[in-house]
Amino acid sequence: AEFGVSYVLVGHSERRELYGESDQLIAAKTAATISSGLTPVVCVGETLAQRQEGKTEFVVLRQLNAVVQQIGIEGLEKCIVAYEPVWAIGTGETASPAQAQEVHAALRNRLQQLDAALAETTPILYGGSVKASNAADLFAQPDIDGGLVGGASLKAEQFNAICASA
Repeated sequence: AEFGVSYVLVGHSERRELYGESDQLIAAKTAATISSGLTPVVCVGETLAQRQEGKTEFVVLRQLNAVVQQIGIEGLEKCIVAYEPVWAIGTGETASPAQAQEVHAALRNRLQQLDAALAETTPILYGGSVKASNAADLFAQPDIDGGLVGGASLKAEQFNAICASA
C-alpha cells in the first residue's frame, strides 16, 4: 500500500503451476494481502485436462473454498474473484460466453450459500484471453462482472475497446 498499489493477484495459474503454490498457500497469501490493506484478486481456474474430465466446477470451488476456510466471509468481503481457465491464458483460446457464465454462476451460487449479500457484492471477473472481439459478449453474461485483462491491456486500441465494452 505504501507504493500506491491497491490490488494484488493471488493464485494466478502460473504461480500455481510453475511454483507449485497450493490452495492453502493461496489462502494464506490472500489473508496476508488483506492484512496489508490491499485487495486480493483471487484467481481460480482449471486446466484443459480438468475441463475435459468434467472437473471444472469441482476444481474452482475447491480453490475458492480453501480461501473461505482461511479468511471467512468477513475476509471474502474484501476480495475480488477472477475465473481464469488455465487453458485459455495466453493461448488465444477463450471460454465461450456460455462456458464462462456456467463457471461464474457456480461461483456466485457458492457465495450465495455462504451469504446472500456477499453473492450480490463480490465482483467475479473473467480472465481468460479477454479481447476486444469477445469482451461485449462475455460482459453481457449475468454473472460476469468484468474482466481481468492480460496481454490485451498492453495494446491501447484493444484495451480501449474492451473498456468500451464494459
